[in-house]
Amino acid sequence: MKPSSSNLEKVPGIEASRSSPAPDGTRLTRREVISTLCLGLAIAGVAAGIAVWTSKRDAPAAPPSSLDHPRRLVPFHLTERSGRTITETDVAGKFLVVNFVFTSCTFTCRAVNERMGEIQGLVGEAKDVQLLSLTVDPRTDTPAALSTFADSFHADTDRWLFLTGEKAQLYGLFDDSFASSTVKRESFIPGDFPDTDRIMLVDPRGNVCASFNGLKRDVAKTVVAEIENLRRKTNFR
Repeated sequence: MKPSSSNLEKVPGIEASRSSPAPDGTRLTRREVISTLCLGLAIAGVAAGIAVWTSKRDAPAAPPSSLDHPRRLVPFHLTERSGRTITETDVAGKFLVVNFVFTSCTFTCRAVNERMGEIQGLVGEAKDVQLLSLTVDPRTDTPAALSTFADSFHADTDRWLFLTGEKAQLYGLFDDSFASSTVKRESFIPGDFPDTDRIMLVDPRGNVCASFNGLKRDVAKTVVAEIENLRRKTNFR
């Protein structure tokens, strides 16, 4: 004869196994268990993403990437963080080391700007090298915001310029001089500009001649070596 449910409830341990609470006196519902598992997976995913990003950042720098089409620096009229106007004529005849920033960026932009700071240190007082950081978010990145951002990287006010301006002017400059025609636009970046991890090199004749992965550990040395290489090959001195 099968024991009745009422008899089962009297068997020691049976009732406790059906509804035993957690050690703290509470029971986790199915939804709570699933939520906890999802949270754990999300944390693991973020940790894995950071680990991958760090490994890419710390990898040795590769040689400059070839450009997908010939490009030149087009005329521009922008505002430096100091408030003064800068045009292409103000930087003509120099090697231009260019990167792209938005001050609300927490990872990529800061990492690339740290590399730019290293380049600033390596080129020293060289008169033929100018660093330019162009904002991709001119609505937010006012001269005051860029000034605060620049100070955090000890940017020299003459050798490293931070430029903002009219949106149409900046985006025209990006598209005509720097943006790859084959790279998919990234909607989560202001202006959908995908190359905020890049450092670009413009020669003294205005040719955009090289592109570097700005997240790489040794990219500063690679950029400076390429400048020296161009100096040796040409009469840029």
